[in-house]
Amino acid sequence: MESTTKNLIEIVKAETSKINQVDFDNLAFGNVFSDHMLVCDYKNGVWETPKIIPYGPLSLEPSAKIFHYGQSIFEGMKAYKDANGTTWLFRPLDNHKRLNISAKRMAIPEFPEAFFMEGLKTLLRLDREWIPRTTGSSMYIRPFIFASGKGFHASPADEYKFIIALAPSGAYFSGKVKVLIEQHYSRSANGGVGYAKTGGNYAGQFHPTQLAVEKGYNQVIWTDDNTHEYIEEAGAMNIFVRIGDTLITGPTSDRILDGITRKSVLEIAKDEGIPTEVRKITVTEVVEAAKNKTLKEMFGTGTAAVISPIATFGHKDRDYDLPELTDSYASLFKKRITDIQYNRAEDKFGWRFKI
Repeated sequence: MESTTKNLIEIVKAETSKINQVDFDNLAFGNVFSDHMLVCDYKNGVWETPKIIPYGPLSLEPSAKIFHYGQSIFEGMKAYKDANGTTWLFRPLDNHKRLNISAKRMAIPEFPEAFFMEGLKTLLRLDREWIPRTTGSSMYIRPFIFASGKGFHASPADEYKFIIALAPSGAYFSGKVKVLIEQHYSRSANGGVGYAKTGGNYAGQFHPTQLAVEKGYNQVIWTDDNTHEYIEEAGAMNIFVRIGDTLITGPTSDRILDGITRKSVLEIAKDEGIPTEVRKITVTEVVEAAKNKTLKEMFGTGTAAVISPIATFGHKDRDYDLPELTDSYASLFKKRITDIQYNRAEDKFGWRFKI
């Protein structure tokens, strides 16, 4: 292995690359990983200097606290190549800010912005040939932190590990999405950790989602934990509802993740002059709008799928089909966002970040 140092980040290059084994025209989502990863350890009260090393297994003791008390957080980002081969990120500082919001809630030491950004840029430059150029594909980026310190005592760990791994990926969803409005299980509660990107939030979704899949649905629409009368999120995404010409989404709270794509949609809607309301949405309101044909669209927003239109929703043993629109808000937002991400259009918002 060749070892070099750049910008205080030690780089240990992989002896051989796996890139020739990858079919970049037929990528699944998050199943293939690039040659390198960035690793940074927290010990003795400080984050040490990050290192880039070959992607590979980790060695942890069975007493590592991640296995017992679930101290883990993560982010989801993407890198894109434009027609000239230049690499771009989309709002990376927002991801860093949210990572540290999650860290604070999970009693994990906050990660320095300089390490995050310099490590991310150095890693992407090293593995730049792994960034797909096929339409609809991108480099999915997964920064995460977990408790590596050992001990069975129920308390925060004294050691942590930060990693960035890269996965060249195709589309997250394909085809029409059919969702079930959840009436029993809850994703999160007031005062909880619903707004943090912590692993347990997603693990808790798997069983209810599996039950919905067994009924013929793709995902669950989460409702509030108290009455199950207010719509909150769509699977692992924020949700938007269009009634008439008005776009509606719920406010962020202890229970709802402050999605970066969600914020982008709201800003683009304002720029487009689309009437928008950020308020609580009742299940009754959505069902009645479906019945009287004023419900025009429902879609999820998130880094992985960008915009995921919902074709059908189920509620109390009845399915409601949404109309197929040629001029949908969903298609407008997806085009506006992806055109910025792939450097195909002006970025008047300052979201694009060049590597």
